[in-house]
Amino acid sequence: MRQSQFEEFETTSLYCPNCRRAVPVRKKLLLVLPEGDEYEYLCAYCSSSVGTKIDKNAPSIELIFKP
Repeated sequence: MRQSQFEEFETTSLYCPNCRRAVPVRKKLLLVLPEGDEYEYLCAYCSSSVGTKIDKNAPSIELIFKP
């Protein structure tokens, strides 16, 4: 079997409809879901949402409840 040359892409810029061009983005954690962490990408200039991503390689979280 061939090994993958990359594990996952990391986004550095996306198209912003407000700025009307490709812009650098900031990654913000939105939700911690059972299937993975959901992130939102925000424009670095106007802070508009330009995309989302679910990271399925996130480590699982264990909850401990004390009575």
